[in-house]
Amino acid sequence: MGKVALVFPGQGSQTVGMGADVYAKYPEAREVFAQADAALGEKLSKLCFSGPEEALRLTRNTQPAILTVSLAIFAVLAKRGFFFDGVAGHSLGEYSAVGAAGGAGVADLVRVVRLRGELMQQAVPVGQGAMTAVLAAPGELVEDACRQASLHGSVVVPANFNAPEQTVIAGHTEAVARAEAWLAEKGVKKLVRLPVSAPFHSPLMAPAREGLRPALEALPLSDLKVPLYNNVDARPVQKAGEVRDGLVRQVDAPVRWVELVLRMVEDGFDTFYEVGPGNVLCGLVRRIAPGVKTVPVGKVEHIEGLF
Repeated sequence: MGKVALVFPGQGSQTVGMGADVYAKYPEAREVFAQADAALGEKLSKLCFSGPEEALRLTRNTQPAILTVSLAIFAVLAKRGFFFDGVAGHSLGEYSAVGAAGGAGVADLVRVVRLRGELMQQAVPVGQGAMTAVLAAPGELVEDACRQASLHGSVVVPANFNAPEQTVIAGHTEAVARAEAWLAEKGVKKLVRLPVSAPFHSPLMAPAREGLRPALEALPLSDLKVPLYNNVDARPVQKAGEVRDGLVRQVDAPVRWVELVLRMVEDGFDTFYEVGPGNVLCGLVRRIAPGVKTVPVGKVEHIEGLF
């Protein structure tokens, strides 16, 4: 038998109404939402269930909202003794993964993730940074484009290596535009400017990393019960110090999702459950490792199908 992984989604997977059915059915999910609401001193649960969408899309809200929904769903699985061998999360999802692996509690995680969202929002004035998804192009070509387009003190870098033919770039708006033009000249047809408020996982996020560092150093973290395959090194970590170091560094470093999934497959993982809203990671995992099994777990019907 192969190993079972839980993977947790990041920003972009949010939708108004997420988690509402799970909240209505399971007391353990309600407890997670109650802890998050109390930790933030506001009704994050209401924002998840009812919106408005513009408020849910604000990074300071999106990040704790997705974390809370993911951990509420995980609490239902945990109550039923669901077994897994390792965890990973895409960007923000790494915090949900840490929670699932027993590294920290809901209240502490939701507070640090709220701060993370605020710091990332503040790091770059609106309009000065951008992100673009480059589709149907190899990662090496995208890296070349970023090198060519980083001029005159403005930079663009690969931010998310999501799948073999899907890389997201991030940086100063004018540098991102230059990279888009360079790629278009090379025949790349699919370039999608993302509706995000900041250039995540780029060097422009260095102020956010340094702002978050003291909060992560103060975060009570335990050694994990199972390995976490982290974004920044694409390798398994379990000791609290290594987990913390990875969370600090991932703020302005690329998400190495392709390498991470390939490393998990190499280490014997063949089943990936995506715990949280949406099913983006199921699609990415299948594109990286076509032979593996992927299962979305974001709604009551998914949970009921497991037990």
